[in-house]
Amino acid sequence: MIKPGIVVYKNAMRKIKADIQEIITQIVGELSAPESYEVVSHRSSHHIPMPSVEILHGIVEDIRSILFPGYFGKSEFSIKTMPYYIGSTLDTVARSLLEQVKRGFCFSCEFDREVCDSKCIERASRMTTDFLKKLPHIRALLSTDVCAAYDGDPAAKSHGETIYCYPSIKAITNYRIAHELHLLEVPLIPRIITEMAHSETGIDIHPGATIGEYFFIDHGTGVVMGETTVIGRNVRIYQGVTLGAKSFPLDADGNPMKGIPRHPVVEDDVVIYAGATILGRVIIGKGSEIGGNVWLTHSVSPGSRIMQSGLKEFSFLDGDGI
Repeated sequence: MIKPGIVVYKNAMRKIKADIQEIITQIVGELSAPESYEVVSHRSSHHIPMPSVEILHGIVEDIRSILFPGYFGKSEFSIKTMPYYIGSTLDTVARSLLEQVKRGFCFSCEFDREVCDSKCIERASRMTTDFLKKLPHIRALLSTDVCAAYDGDPAAKSHGETIYCYPSIKAITNYRIAHELHLLEVPLIPRIITEMAHSETGIDIHPGATIGEYFFIDHGTGVVMGETTVIGRNVRIYQGVTLGAKSFPLDADGNPMKGIPRHPVVEDDVVIYAGATILGRVIIGKGSEIGGNVWLTHSVSPGSRIMQSGLKEFSFLDGDGI
């Protein structure tokens, strides 16, 4: 004999399931309406998958192990085994990167599938090869960045400590890899690579920015550098610095104009201290110092020292001065 309580329970559960199914059906209808996903959906005309963030992360880590041998990847190597290790890792990188670059081109490809298969793989192959040729140049630049970090931070005990521990070196490494891909006009992937470092370190460097040698970001959290930023040689910046755009010029239709110079130019030997905000296509002259929390929207001459106004202290006694 079935107890009345069990019958009531089963009936209640059937009603709950029916109500949930009705709600799901309604939601499916709303989310399937073309107007609801017009802006936020992507469907390739030739069914090529999107670039894989997971695979790109592995590619970047393999490249990091080549650029800094012994610190990342295999920790044991010798002069004799180095060519074999680099060759094997490069072979893996080349094959994986070729596929991801192809996917990047197919993401925004205007050709049909047949044409895309030939055009995109040809472009991807050429640009992958051109990028790999840039690795010695990237390592040379990063060597100067490591020296800048060691020389610029009294707390650094060795060059190796900055390579292995400093978030700025990780972010700059990702940036220098992404920047070379950006210069080759590889779509989408450079931004993915810099955003990896952004999410891990809090340092946001657009791959389109131009950064000279001996660059150091001390601490680093909250640093933002826009697409058209230009930074010279031997520049040091601290946490919370923003090199951004002051405004966005609009076209005839009222939309922001893309690609125009709108971020600061920082010349050689400049120091920008924590929390400073520099906006617009202004020039920070060679050898200048920009103080902490300064808000700057105009150019400054070489050798300038821009600081906040001095602190004023007021005291009130028995109501005097109130």
